[in-house]
Amino acid sequence: MSQINIGLSGWGDHHTLYEGLTSVAKKLEAYAGHFPIVELDSSFYAIPPERNIMKWLNETPPTFQFIVKAYQGMTGHQRGDIPFDTKEEMFTAFNTAIKPLKEAGKLAGVLCQFPPWFDCQRKHVDYLRVVRQQLSEFDAILEFRHQSWYDGVMKEKTLDYMKEDNWIHSICDEPQAGERSIPFVPVTTHSKKAFVRFHGRNVAAWTKPVKGQEWRDVRYLYDYSHHELAELAEQIKKIAASVPNTYVIFNNNSGGHAAGNGQSFIKELGISYEGLAPKQLNLFDE
Repeated sequence: MSQINIGLSGWGDHHTLYEGLTSVAKKLEAYAGHFPIVELDSSFYAIPPERNIMKWLNETPPTFQFIVKAYQGMTGHQRGDIPFDTKEEMFTAFNTAIKPLKEAGKLAGVLCQFPPWFDCQRKHVDYLRVVRQQLSEFDAILEFRHQSWYDGVMKEKTLDYMKEDNWIHSICDEPQAGERSIPFVPVTTHSKKAFVRFHGRNVAAWTKPVKGQEWRDVRYLYDYSHHELAELAEQIKKIAASVPNTYVIFNNNSGGHAAGNGQSFIKELGISYEGLAPKQLNLFDE
């Protein structure tokens, strides 16, 4: 079985990890005392400046890993203005920004999550090839939000394409809410890494129209039960049997459940991590 690395999406919202923490600036250091990996989601909204990358490198132990979410312009979300004249310029800026993470041995992969309207058709496959070429120096993860990629005969073709272009398949547990959701497909496409993302199972909120950032408060509002985590643990064991490294991210942050679910999942799998950051002590801890 491979090394199973469990973590959360972002490190800012998990209040139960930071009780008694005296400085907001210490959140990442405190987070790294609980989990060996994090999904960097702020990179979706803006390519991080070098000073941020260096700060994050310095605040985490040597074995800590980042999954970096691709910048929104790279995956076609484009909320607001994209401050680049060409796609080449945009990809160059992104690659330059995250390269220090790779050089430090702390980059587990780049997560390319495409929007619900990005369905299975030729022009979109062509664009996937462009993206993979632009990210050729990194391990890259591919996540869809449209069911057509897994519909009927397209499922095998999609997985075969991922293998051909050396994508890591993002295996998702998410609400099953029609064409704008994808099924749980526990198939690995990369020889060394597997990636699984737990979005929760809030069906009613998954397709609910929301404005601005309200979607964060609604879509990922879900608390996995012990029974659900036990079932998912069995799936993860099967996935982990085929690759050296498996990465699991809890993205059900809306109600603050991700941290507790992640910690429960570590216990469910009987994992004890070495090399975590020292636990932050509360004022009255000994």
